[in-house]
Amino acid sequence: MKRYLLTIHQPDGPPPPPEALRKIMRDVGAVIEEIKSAGAWLFNGGLHPPSTATVLRPPRDAAGDALATDGPFAEGKEHIGGLFIVKAPDLDAALEWGRKLARATTLPIEVRPFQGDVAD
Repeated sequence: MKRYLLTIHQPDGPPPPPEALRKIMRDVGAVIEEIKSAGAWLFNGGLHPPSTATVLRPPRDAAGDALATDGPFAEGKEHIGGLFIVKAPDLDAALEWGRKLARATTLPIEVRPFQGDVAD
């Protein structure tokens, strides 16, 4: 089995209204349970807004310390709102989990394999 990162891309701005958010969270919870029941779940989590991020940049010289700045690494109209790590036999199976998450979250899901992964 290979590992795949499923990234939830969330638009900047306020969250959906409470009634819509309740349905989304219920649907996401059902997908999480399905992934776990299938033995494909490794990790999932939601992230705080990008305004809470701290970016560390490499020093300009060997004696320097990493430069820390507030805010997201890149300015954009969307950010990573959460992520899943799943194991799947192939990309098609990982994409199916991504499709289910896209339906549940109503947001774009990026699916990427980990480098150097080997079969269990």
